Parts: sequence; C-alpha cells; structure tokens
Amino acid sequence: MNDWLGRAAPDLQTIEQMALNTLQALPEAFAAAARGVQIRVEDFAPEELLDEMGAEDAFELTGLYDGIPMTEKSVMDVVDRPDTIWLFRRPILDEWAERGDVTLGQLVAHVTVHELAHHFGWSDEEIAEIDRWWE
Repeated sequence: MNDWLGRAAPDLQTIEQMALNTLQALPEAFAAAARGVQIRVEDFAPEELLDEMGAEDAFELTGLYDGIPMTEKSVMDVVDRPDTIWLFRRPILDEWAERGDVTLGQLVAHVTVHELAHHFGWSDEEIAEIDRWWE
C-alpha cells in the first residue's frame, strides 16, 4: 500500500513546470510558434471569466487560451497583453483523480497542447478530430 501520509497536492509551480516541459518537448515546427506564449497557472478561473463563458461550476474549466490566434493576427493588431495559456490547477487535479487512467503529467500536457492548438487557430471541433482524448 502506498504511504500517502505527509504528501501534498502539486502546487501551482509544479503544474507550471509540467506545462513548460510539454512546450519544450514539442516538435520544432510547433515549438517555434509556442515560444511566445506565456503559461499562467491559477487554482481556479476568475468568476468573471466563468460568467463570460457560461460555466456554472469552476471545476468545468481546466484551461483557457487568451490571445489572438495566429491565423487571425495582423500587423495592425494592438497588443495589450501576451498570448497566454491559463491552466487551472484544482479542476485539473479533480479531473485527474476522477479519470484514474492517466498520469497528472499526461493530463497537464493534454490541456496545454489543447490550448496551444487554439493559439494556432484550431477550433475545438478540429482539435477533437485529431485528439480523441475522451475515448
């Protein structure tokens, strides 16, 4: 039996490092475009963001891309903040515990790559065509 006494859930910095490791392991064709994207980790999405997205439960949102997708960028864009991938630690940990069939690193990598795909301009439907995560 595993000894879980004295153990703590991974903190924000640990989740961030998992996401950064994912970006560093990308093939060069994707890595170059990913270098300008920041990673931010919070416990939960802010209430105003959840309201804007129509999410009733903070545990519904594990990650979010905040920025202008590469397919929509223009030299005329006024950049007021960097492209950012937000990861939400508590919903990620909750999904990981519920699934029980992936490592935490695999789940963080999945969420990170999913949000990075939005940076590349892919829709949720396009991502789902190649990433059949739920199966």
